[in-house]
Amino acid sequence: MEGQATYWFVFIGNALLLEHDDSGYHVPCMTEAPFPLKEWTPRQELPPLNGHPCMAYSLNTPPTDMKGMVTVGLRESWALLPRAFYNVAGKASELLYWDSNTRYCGVCGAPMKRATTISKQCTNCGKEVWPQVSPAIIVRIRRGDDILLVHAKNFRRSEMYGLVAGFVETGETLEQCVKREVAEEVGLEITNIRYFGSQPWPYPCGIMIGFTADYVKGEVHVQEEELSNAGWFNRDHLPPIPDKMSIARKLIDDYIEEERPDKEKEVQQSTKTEKK
Repeated sequence: MEGQATYWFVFIGNALLLEHDDSGYHVPCMTEAPFPLKEWTPRQELPPLNGHPCMAYSLNTPPTDMKGMVTVGLRESWALLPRAFYNVAGKASELLYWDSNTRYCGVCGAPMKRATTISKQCTNCGKEVWPQVSPAIIVRIRRGDDILLVHAKNFRRSEMYGLVAGFVETGETLEQCVKREVAEEVGLEITNIRYFGSQPWPYPCGIMIGFTADYVKGEVHVQEEELSNAGWFNRDHLPPIPDKMSIARKLIDDYIEEERPDKEKEVQQSTKTEKK
């Protein structure tokens, strides 16, 4: 790798360092790190991009000379970078977070050392650790032609509504988690739980697993510790919804793009009339 042009994913806190010029934002690609590395600075090897190796490391403080470079939050970089680069940046963020939180053994307290690019081993008792991912479900619930949207107290945008979501607990299946979270957060009973898709969520180390479900019964009663409001909304009258980077938005967009049941009936009736 020495002497070879390398993509450098450099983090300063939670922000990503990017080159910025008239053509846009870019991950630095150069033979050496954009800023000198200390001998003890941890470096994380990443999957290659466009035939170039990739490396990541973090700095505690911004360099004094950042000419031509800016720092951008990882979330914000989604709109600035090609998708492949954002995905690697997310992986880099998760691995750097893991590295900084596993410096010492959780069993005996001795220092940990790298065994592979994604594992460590205790220098004393030999315990091995790997990056951990926290799975969370997110579900779009449908009642007739409406969907349930909720306003969580921790949303970054105060006016935004999203979907019921929550972390998977020990000993439960994903489907059990969906039912539990819906019952806990909004007091509803659901059925027809179906897998929709998934998305890495490096904030700091999660994966979101999306589902759709149908309403069975119950009145909406919000869990006040987490939600401030919830209700049924139609595609023609939606509140502000999450950005396109999230699987929540993909689930909502999928609903918006579906054929309305009443429209399907109109088409069927029109076809029958034409045949007569």
